Amino acid sequence: MATLTIRNVPVRVVASLKSLAERNHRSMEQEVREMVERQVGDRLSAIEQIGLSWKNQKRAPAAREIEAWIRQGRR
Repeated sequence: MATLTIRNVPVRVVASLKSLAERNHRSMEQEVREMVERQVGDRLSAIEQIGLSWKNQKRAPAAREIEAWIRQGRR
């Protein structure tokens, strides 16, 4: 398993992480691992779902179509 080092974390963030870890009965390191895994896992799952839905399409959308959809979503 790999090691990840994070530098220059603000003191208030560390204090919040410690507090959250205590509430969840975990070490701060385990709490951070859980958070990272949740975030990355959710995104990978979403990417896989998008890939599967595009696989069922007759053609992949063009970049201009995607941009138009993004603009519509911002309204």
